[in-house]
Amino acid sequence: MNRIMTIAAASLAASPAFAATGPFFSLSNTDFVVTLGFIVFIAVLLYYRVPTLLMGLLDKRAEGIRSELDEAKALREEAQALLASYERRQREVQEQADRIIAHAKEEAVLAGEQAKADLEKSIARRMAAAEDQIASAQASAVKDVRDRAIAVAIEAARDVVAKQMTAKDAAKSIDDAIAEVGQKLH
Repeated sequence: MNRIMTIAAASLAASPAFAATGPFFSLSNTDFVVTLGFIVFIAVLLYYRVPTLLMGLLDKRAEGIRSELDEAKALREEAQALLASYERRQREVQEQADRIIAHAKEEAVLAGEQAKADLEKSIARRMAAAEDQIASAQASAVKDVRDRAIAVAIEAARDVVAKQMTAKDAAKSIDDAIAEVGQKLH
């Protein structure tokens, strides 16, 4: 209340009414009427406690702003925690991806080495099989040549023996062959 009285006294002291000429407390003096209207206006404001209401509204607004700031601060901290969590998760996922890539590269190298070794074994097996086939074909060819040479030699010997042998020599040769077969069978 003292504050209100001080404000009213200061407003009356600084009034331009003291600069006017003539009686101040007259209704024909516009300065007096304006001062009186102002005092009545201030009194109406004080009677209805407008300054208290304004202070309450300002306090309520300040409290609202304070709570919004606190909420914004909490949201910011939560967002920072969430961001840190996502960054940590991203690092973990990146590390996992790097491990998967490294593992895949190792497996690819091992698979390449294994494929190379398998190919070398397959080539060695095929070479051995080809060499066996060549050796078999060579042996077969040698056998065929020998058999043919033997057949030709037998034919030539038969012709030579047939031309040189007499009937008596042929009978003796047959008897000797029968005796030799008999000895080998028993």
